[in-house]
Amino acid sequence: MAQTAPAPIGLLLADDHTMFRSALRRVLEAETDLRVIGEAGDGLSLMRQAAQVLPDVVCMDVRMPGIDGIEATRQLLTLSPRTRVIGLSALQDRYHVNAMLSAGARGYVSKADALEEIVRAVRWVHSRTQPYLSPGLASDWIARTALQRDSALSRREREVLRCIAQGMTSARIARDLDIAIATVEVHRRNLMRKLDLHSIAELTKFAIREGLIEP
Repeated sequence: MAQTAPAPIGLLLADDHTMFRSALRRVLEAETDLRVIGEAGDGLSLMRQAAQVLPDVVCMDVRMPGIDGIEATRQLLTLSPRTRVIGLSALQDRYHVNAMLSAGARGYVSKADALEEIVRAVRWVHSRTQPYLSPGLASDWIARTALQRDSALSRREREVLRCIAQGMTSARIARDLDIAIATVEVHRRNLMRKLDLHSIAELTKFAIREGLIEP
């Protein structure tokens, strides 16, 4: 008995540049195992469509009107945890790559690459658990920072570190995170101990270098 061919990978394209979306759609739909099931030009439209079609993979522009790609990725994965997200952007700095991967994206492709690179990324993230970074981004320092940082610091420690690096006082951090000032100080000491850093300036430099805040 002949085996039934697997269903095509359902794709949703989210990018505010219509010409780029159209070009990408043509490349993707030329592949028999891929099918574009929706398009969106902003984050709000993306969320509405994703709720209806529950795509297998979303090709997500990092910067979009309304809800940007980073926040849209977080919201989308709460709505549909099985969906895989690939970040697309001309931005190739550590901050944006790390921010997308930390939000839950499984891949990041530079728009400077050929569109065929996105085809490879789609197939990769759909079938594998390891993230996909386009060749120009797949250096050890990006992968190490994005994939191992969570094992070094807790979520709350990262939040406190971001606030410290943004110049907030302990009182402001406590108020914004709804924790006690004494708890902020405990996190500060733990950060310095874990990272072997000894001043606010060193913590700030670390946060910028590791992509926790935008320089």
